[in-house]
Order: sequence, then C-alpha cells, then structure tokens
Amino acid sequence: MKPRPHSIAQSLAQFGKAITYRDFPAEVVHEVKRRVIDTLACALGGWRSRPSKIARKIAARTALKEGATVFGTTHETTPDLAAFANGTAMRYLDYNDTYLSLEPAHPSDNISAALAVAELANANGKGLIESIVLAYEVQCRLCDAAALRPRGWDHVTYGSFSTALLSAKLLRLSEEKTVHALGISGNANNALRQTRVGHLSMWKGAAFANAARNGVFAADLARLGMTGPAPVFEGEKGFMKIVSGPFDWPELDPKGPFKIMETYIKYYPVEYHAQSAVQAALNLRKKLPKDFLEKLERIHVRTPDISFEIIGNDPDKWHPKSRETADHSLPYIVAVALMDGKMGLPQFNARHLADPKLAALIQKVRVFSDKRHSASYGKTMGNTVSVKAGGKTASEKVDLPRGFPGNPMTDAELEEKFFRLARPLLPASVIRKGLDRLWRLETETSLSPVLSLFQVRGKS
Repeated sequence: MKPRPHSIAQSLAQFGKAITYRDFPAEVVHEVKRRVIDTLACALGGWRSRPSKIARKIAARTALKEGATVFGTTHETTPDLAAFANGTAMRYLDYNDTYLSLEPAHPSDNISAALAVAELANANGKGLIESIVLAYEVQCRLCDAAALRPRGWDHVTYGSFSTALLSAKLLRLSEEKTVHALGISGNANNALRQTRVGHLSMWKGAAFANAARNGVFAADLARLGMTGPAPVFEGEKGFMKIVSGPFDWPELDPKGPFKIMETYIKYYPVEYHAQSAVQAALNLRKKLPKDFLEKLERIHVRTPDISFEIIGNDPDKWHPKSRETADHSLPYIVAVALMDGKMGLPQFNARHLADPKLAALIQKVRVFSDKRHSASYGKTMGNTVSVKAGGKTASEKVDLPRGFPGNPMTDAELEEKFFRLARPLLPASVIRKGLDRLWRLETETSLSPVLSLFQVRGKS
C-alpha cells in the first residue's frame, strides 16, 4: 500500500492525478451534465447584469488566440479572465447549486474555471467531467472539515484550492507542480466574510469568480515553473493556523463515493436556506383568503441556526436596497412570496425593491432560530412559516425543498429552467441544439464548439 503523503497538499495532488472518468458510475456522469446545464442556464440568466458586463469588459481588454471563450461571445481571452467573467455571470442570480455542511458553498462555481482551462488545454468532454468531479470532491470535503465563517473568512476561500487543483488536472501538471499551484493559490487568496455581511454589494456574485481566476492563474504559474509556499495547510503560518483552524483530512478514494451526488440544484432564485421557506409561504398563501394582506398582523419564520445567522439576523435584511441583499434576506423572500404568490426573477427587480407596500410587509416578519429544524439540518433543510391575520393563525412547514435529496428536480424541470433563463437571449432552436450537445458532453472531443453555440446576438 502506498504510504500516506506528508502533507494535505501532497494528498490532494495524488488524488487529483488518480481520479479518472473510467471510475465514474453512470449516475455521477449524468449529475455532472445536469450541473453544467444548470450552471450555464444561470450564466445566461445573469449575462446582462451589471457585474457581468463589467467582468466582460475586463476580459475584452485581452485577446488570446486559441484561448478561453468569454461565454455568450466569440471573444477568446486568457483562461483566468474567462473564469472571472463567466463565473460572475454564473453566480449573479445566486441560482446555481449548493452544498450544506460546516461551511455552505456553491460548488458549481468551479465550472467557470473548468471550462476555461479545458479550452486552453484542448481537453475533451470526459476530461472536463473529471475536473468537475475533482473540484466538487475537494471543495465539499473542505466544507466538511472546517467552518470558515465563524473565523471571519468567506466560503469562496476554499475555491482557491479546488480551482487550482482542477486546473492542474486539466493541464496535466506533475504532482510536484500541483503542490506548488495549491501553495500559491492557497497562500494568496483568502477572502473576508465581509462580502456577505450587512448591505451586500455586487462583489457577492463575483467573489468566487475571483477565487477561480486566481486558482487558474496559480496553476498556470506552476506549469511554467513558479514554486509556491509549503506546507500550505499545516505550516507554521499556514492555512490551519491563520484561516481555518486545525482539522483532520480524510483519505480520499478516487473511485468514490463522490460528493457531487450530495449537492442540490436550486428550484427558486434565492439563497439555499430559504428554498423551503418560499415553498412554505406559497403553500400557505393558497390557504389564506384573498384579502389576508389587509388583515395581516404578523409573519413568523422558524429556521435552522445557520440559516438564522446567514439570512435572518442582520438588520439590513429588513431593509434591502439591492438584489444581492434581497435574495439573501429571509424576511424579504418570505414577504414577497406571500405578497405575489410566486417566486422568480421579477420578484427582485427595482420595482419590488422600491415598493412601499412590500417594505411595510417585511417589517411584520420575525425570524426565529428553531431547535427542531437545526437538529435535522443536513438531512433536511426545513423552514416553518406562520401568519396571523384577522385574529386567525395559519402555518406551513416544508422540510425537503424541491431540488434537495429526497425531492430532486427532474431533467425536464432542469431543461425548463434552462429555457426560461436562456430564452431572452437565444432562439429556442439554438437552446435545444445546445442542450442536446450538453446531454452528450462525454462524447465531445473539444469544448469550444459547444460553447460557441451560445453566442448572444446584439448588444451585450
């Protein structure tokens, strides 16, 4: 039996070299394709947002022949800038997938880096799938190992490791160079949690894209011979001492089981802990009389401890002025679902953010940390919403939101989400053709022809 490596970075490098498409069960390959489809749908949905336009302008300054595609365009740039531009679009709506553990995360954020480096390396579809499975495995395992949030760091910090490792995999770096890539990226790119505190800025959607940019850049530096600080995790001033605190690292099996199977696709465009709250509010509204808003006295939301901390406790959540704050505000999300009886992208537009009736309704919301929901957190993701109107109280509890294990979204629902987000930018025939290619991703010999199908015509 091969002796255990001396450092976590060496263990990760060996795992990255060992993981191979041949060992993936069919359901894992299918789930990767579902995640790519979902993530590109989110990128199209966020493509015309202001942060995405800013990121594309930065990428447009640099052209690289046979480089990486800036999604939605014909422009090719360096892989790090493509990862940043595309990652910003993918994350803007906060509609891509989620993993819940000691540290929650959006592991599909890694796909921006995977696509960019796969193009540069001229990897095929199977190579892309390998890199995505690897990134999910590493980021989710790090989220299992230690919570960054209580120590003031943002979850995207783990992305500097996962994107560096997936990049090293696609670039076929040696074990030694992969360790250097992890050392460079892990030392230099630790993100402050201030990104998700108080009034949320555009950077909320760009923070992981920046981690991806830096992970890709680190791997490219290592490829050319740059060495990095080591040991990045266990060192005297390393990651465990300064950022995460000590943790035990498991010995990973390249034959699985694979963490991507434990991640969740979002049914609603809101922070994941609010998914079941939306469904509870919508279910509750169907039971209430049409004039219940006129008689409404209060709205109570009971939620797990971690949900209370992230989206239900900060005073700014009761006064959102930006989309970024609103989709991370449990009071706003529940109030707008009750008011409109539906939940989609329009519920976060400027008209809603400025609506005085909605603002008044939000002030009637009270959020409570609930021991029962906290105790089952991870096995369930529950919320209970209750209202008192006209002296009468009604309540709804949802434990398994749509998209959660035990209540997964179907492929048909996923395609509907793709069409809904892509249709403002692309003809239905193009969307259908693109989806058909993505469902056959493992057969593709190159990624550039697939990405070129999603070129957006007209003004960007």
